[in-house]
Parts: sequence; structure tokens; C-alpha cells
Amino acid sequence: MAIFSVQARPTDAASWTGLARRVEAAGFDALLAADHPGHGASPFVALAAAAAVTSTLGLGSYVSNAGVREPILLATDVATLDVVSGGRARLGLGAGHTPAEWRAVGRERPDVAGRVRRCVAVAEAVQALLAGEEVTVDTPDLAAHAARLTELRPVQARVPLTMGTANSTLLRWAGAHADVVGLTGFGRTLPDGHMHEARWRADQIEAQLAHVAAGAAGRSAPPALEALVQQVTVTDDAEATAVPTAERLGLTVAELLATPFVLIGTEDEIVTSVAAHRRRWGITRFVVRTDAVDPLRTLLPRLRAAD
Repeated sequence: MAIFSVQARPTDAASWTGLARRVEAAGFDALLAADHPGHGASPFVALAAAAAVTSTLGLGSYVSNAGVREPILLATDVATLDVVSGGRARLGLGAGHTPAEWRAVGRERPDVAGRVRRCVAVAEAVQALLAGEEVTVDTPDLAAHAARLTELRPVQARVPLTMGTANSTLLRWAGAHADVVGLTGFGRTLPDGHMHEARWRADQIEAQLAHVAAGAAGRSAPPALEALVQQVTVTDDAEATAVPTAERLGLTVAELLATPFVLIGTEDEIVTSVAAHRRRWGITRFVVRTDAVDPLRTLLPRLRAAD
């Protein structure tokens, strides 16, 4: 069964709460808010507003930058969202690739290894805090002293954790510890500090999944695999529609249409693609952007049953 969620950013109250209602009514699993301090809304404030107008919709950050978020503040935000939503909070974490976000909090972005260490340390600390534990850690990557959620506790026994990454070390960690591995297909950060190279070819996806599997060895149940879909287009000519994106990314049209990071084609072709991604990669979850809500609304029952 394929599960679809929506990642979005609020711009005003009416459209945001209206989107939350539409997403829930259509049968999407969750509404997820991006987390880019200084470049968008606070995800947890926005999600609390969405919680007030929905009753079943999952709500989470996708994803919070572990480089600029401190564990006690992040755990407090997540626990608060879980309380006000009646147990619907999700937590998404990533290592933080944008240099400007690090500089905005007075830090220089570390190298990849440093960002990975920080991300793992924050993830472990937040999970411990949400579980009611006291956290003390003092390393070059993270410092926290006697941190604890002393009063506010989440409703859920375990708030689901999604680790969004394409980094091999984080994929292995996520395989061992996360509830969901968010496959981004992101490669090296480009000079603008925001965009990425794409790791969308079949061999690159297989390599990423091998790291997840290695981390998950010994778990009774592996994490769910989720793809961040960058383009959803319902069209009678998938090949022609795919050309601009394929050329921009240096892929062939066939390579692009075979990835789980785009869904392009007729309704039947999209349903077939989703089923193929589950069979080939084990991917059962997909996150799409706001512009995909209406095209997928009538397709969701078929996508959930795609086999």
C-alpha cells in the first residue's frame, strides 16, 4: 500500500488552514512543513494551526535542520505539537546543507562528517528527551546539560522519526534507528548553497538502499522507505514532459521516468510507476508538494491499492 503526504509552506492563515482541510479530506497521510529559519515559516507554529482544523492528519517537520536546532527546543516543539494535535506529531530531521542557516545562528557549516555527527547527536538527544530521559552531552558537535522535559510530555509513546538524507553514514544510522528513511536523492550541494546534484540513477538508489539495509540488519522490522517527489505531472506524453528536467539533471528520459523522485505520465502510468517502485525498491511512502494535491486527489485510492 502506498502512503502519500504533502510538504508545504504557509503564506497566510486562510490558505494554510484550507490546505490542511483539503489534504485531510483527500486522504493524504500527513501535512509536512519545511524548516528553513529565516526563509520560511516556523514549521511547528504552522503545524499547530493545522492541527486546530484537522482531526486525523499527521503533522511534522520535513525536515528540521539538526545543525541549527538545539535538542531541548526541538523536543519541546515536537512534544507541544503532539499534545495540541492529540498525538499526531511527526519529527523529520536532516543534517542541514545550507551555509546561510548555520551562519545565521553564529556557526560555520562543518564539513560533511561534522554535519553527520551533529545530526546523529541531535537525533539521539531528541529521541531521549521525548522518551522522558535526562540528557547530558558535551562534545565538539553538541552540548546539553541536564536537559529534560520536566512537565510537558508527548501523547504518543514514540513520536515517529524520519531521517531525510542521501548520506551513506546517515542512511545506515537511519536504517538502525529511524521509523522512516526519507530518500531525497540529493548529492553534493551546489555553489548557491541551496540546490543539489541529483543521485537519481538506479545504481545510485541501489547504493543508498544498501546502506539502509546494512543499518537495519538485526531489527525486527526495517524502517519504511519514503521518496521526496520533486515533480508530479499528469500528461499523455510523459517522455516529452520529462525532457526539460532530464536535460537539467544530466539524465536520460528513461532514467528520469524510472526514478521514484518524479511521477510523470497518465493516471494509469503513475499508478503503475508507484507499484513498480514498491516492487523494485521497497518504497511505500511518497512526499509530494502542494501543486500535486489536486492531480493526485482522485488517484489516491488507486495509488494506495497499487500492486
